[in-house]
Amino acid sequence: MEISQPKNQKPNLVTFIPGEKSKQVRAEEDKFIADGLQGFALMAGIVVDQAYGNIVKDIDGNEFLDIIGGIGVNGLGHSHPKFTQAIATQLAKASVGSFTSQVRVDFLKLFDQIKLSNLNRIQLYSSGAEAVESALRLTKNKTGKSEFVSFTGGFHGKTNGALSLMGSDFKKSYGPFAPGAHIIPYAYCYRCPLKTTYPGCGIGCLEVGQKQLKANVAGGIAAFIVEPVQGSAGNIIPPKEFLPGIKELAAEHNALLIADEMITGFGRTGVFWGSQLSGVIPDLMTIGKQFGGGLPVSGVVTSDELVKTRPWGNPSGSSSSYGGNPLAAAAARAATQIIIDENLVSNSKKMGLYLLEKLSPLSELFSFIGEVRGSGLMIGIEMVKDQQSKTPLSPQATGEIFRQFLQQGLLTMSYTSCFRIQPAMTIDRETIDTVVKIIFKVFKNVQEKNIHEL
Repeated sequence: MEISQPKNQKPNLVTFIPGEKSKQVRAEEDKFIADGLQGFALMAGIVVDQAYGNIVKDIDGNEFLDIIGGIGVNGLGHSHPKFTQAIATQLAKASVGSFTSQVRVDFLKLFDQIKLSNLNRIQLYSSGAEAVESALRLTKNKTGKSEFVSFTGGFHGKTNGALSLMGSDFKKSYGPFAPGAHIIPYAYCYRCPLKTTYPGCGIGCLEVGQKQLKANVAGGIAAFIVEPVQGSAGNIIPPKEFLPGIKELAAEHNALLIADEMITGFGRTGVFWGSQLSGVIPDLMTIGKQFGGGLPVSGVVTSDELVKTRPWGNPSGSSSSYGGNPLAAAAARAATQIIIDENLVSNSKKMGLYLLEKLSPLSELFSFIGEVRGSGLMIGIEMVKDQQSKTPLSPQATGEIFRQFLQQGLLTMSYTSCFRIQPAMTIDRETIDTVVKIIFKVFKNVQEKNIHEL
């Protein structure tokens, strides 16, 4: 079935950015809203009026191309007509409550068609962190152990258990963290923690992790949790041997394996599940973002055997007051059906390959581009001081790059040195061509004006 979203979309700017109306409304909001909003939203300064496909239109009438994609949420494109109709229909019928609804049963049946191996049981939640916390509780109940292993660069949420497993310095000042959290190296080959080169390294980061755990595990590991492709760290794609190696390491510790598929699930990487990139079947998956279509829907997916675990499986033992309500179920069913009907997994693969091909010359043309990588429509660009040192660009440089893209009508995640690109999976070639044209134009200006040296 053909994708029912606009094609060949282009930005159209009618004011300087941000416009006067946006400035006024932002000033009004700033009187009341708490600090800590998304960085790119604060930097852009625009106020959204409406959005469709890959276009976001502000209240000043400016139209921007959006390759942020809600940080992985906007798989369908903005205001997908089938999705909005499904939500409106359900909202007029019933929206809250934990009772069974036909629409939830319909979603579960649909999910059974796309499940990964024997992972056929789902508990629904409202946020990624909520689902991750539930998965951690389940593995504690199943194994009787309480320690967990995550990876450098990993991001699984901002609640305390998930935060304890975060592999970045974001969590500084939020301690104390949950005890028994172990963080070992992720296979970030561009910035290899061992200063070696793949494939000659033999995935040495796993050997280091194994030694680290041997020296530090006290009471036993309940589970390893890993992103098949790391999102927040920069859309980092590990070698195919990495996840199988983690699976083996988990087995050595009689631990379970949780694949955090919040971003990688539902086709983002060009296959339905990111775990399929390496052929690994985890014991549990956490899912979210794209299958909610914009509504806050997440879930834990596991097997018949694991859901019988008590007390997690007792009445109210793993439930959520928002999880799986009729409106959330309608969103999940509609988004998943659209992904299937419009072949968005295939489109993600094809358009991802096309975009990656178009962007691949960047590292040859511009001295501040260290690497371009991608899997499906999950693409990362390393922006560096120079290709030899690989020193990340400064916040001053990336901030200016973000603003330059903004003034060209492109909404990006270029405000950090790992420039992440993850547009809607409904994007078409012509729209990609426009995105690429803007990227090359801005990067040429960055090079000519030495902005990367800031």
